[in-house]
Amino acid sequence: MIPINLPILGQEEIDAVTSVLKNGPLTNALGMGPKVTAFEKEFGRFAQASYAIAVSTGTSALHLAIASTGIKPGDEVILPSFTFVATAEAVIMAGGIPVFADIDPNTFNINPEKIEEKITDKTKIILPVDLFGFPADLQSIRKIALSKDVFIIEDAAQAHGAKYFGKSVGVLSDATCWSFYASKNMTTGEGGIITTNNSELADIMKMLRTHGEKMKYSSISLGYNYRMSEIQAAIGLVQLNKLPKFLSKRKKNANKLTELLSKNNRLDLPNESENMISSWNLYTIKIKNSNEKERDNIVDLLRKKGIGATVYYVNPIHLMPYYRTNFGIYHLPETENIAKSVFSLPIHPKVTESQIEYIAQTLIKIL
Repeated sequence: MIPINLPILGQEEIDAVTSVLKNGPLTNALGMGPKVTAFEKEFGRFAQASYAIAVSTGTSALHLAIASTGIKPGDEVILPSFTFVATAEAVIMAGGIPVFADIDPNTFNINPEKIEEKITDKTKIILPVDLFGFPADLQSIRKIALSKDVFIIEDAAQAHGAKYFGKSVGVLSDATCWSFYASKNMTTGEGGIITTNNSELADIMKMLRTHGEKMKYSSISLGYNYRMSEIQAAIGLVQLNKLPKFLSKRKKNANKLTELLSKNNRLDLPNESENMISSWNLYTIKIKNSNEKERDNIVDLLRKKGIGATVYYVNPIHLMPYYRTNFGIYHLPETENIAKSVFSLPIHPKVTESQIEYIAQTLIKIL
């Protein structure tokens, strides 16, 4: 089976972990061990951000960033439903109310026009997601946020290396959250990081990630245990150094797959533009004039042929029982249609050119 995604780890990561195990420390009470501090500095440079706060998971990054805004019970956060459930979970964990807005059917990202329809006096945060590695329309979202005096917390969990108008995704947001889960473009096993250019938010997040402490045994506020370990950071430093090569191979595979699949007129393929450069975490396509049953049958046939085709977010969050029961009924036609008609194909760096050709030929034959 050609897996949909695969962590790529080598001797360098093993040596980095061994060095931490031999020499220590394994962690730091305030989350600021030497490896973590170095990783924060390097990732901040990569993301073109003044501050980076390393944490234990991508979900804790979201929760911490949302909590740092001073969100209160009853405050609303506008977000897409077509994303992993952690995006909405983090809102609720911080005491907010998720308000779901529909997506653009061409980008699969939240539609700024639909955000405007959802804005109320209770809106505290807009939470766009750079889904599958494609940047959300942050210029339009920022205009809305500035006019309404609300925060932008960006979920860039899948967007390491994505570019928006020539700069790293995240530079137009108040804070941006990244994941280093094993399926991401780089990994620390588990892990996350928040980048920001806002010194006040950065100070709050550093305090909140370690029990509300600025000094050991001196909690100023309620906080959490969201520290990244030195082992995770050691892996992260190696992976970050390898990331440009990973991204180059993903892009090469994506371009080749697009070249081969464009011969079939039943497929809507992902397309970059001059100002929207994907990180190609996933290669996600839409079948034209399709239904869920046909899509699922195609994915099943691909998997029987050894291709790890995968359907992501088949159940949009607003349709999940917990969210329907607690936050009301939403009708999001574009979200619901896309969830029934898209699927993803493997393009990670371990996928060879011959495998890309096999994936394309097999899919075209099935269609």
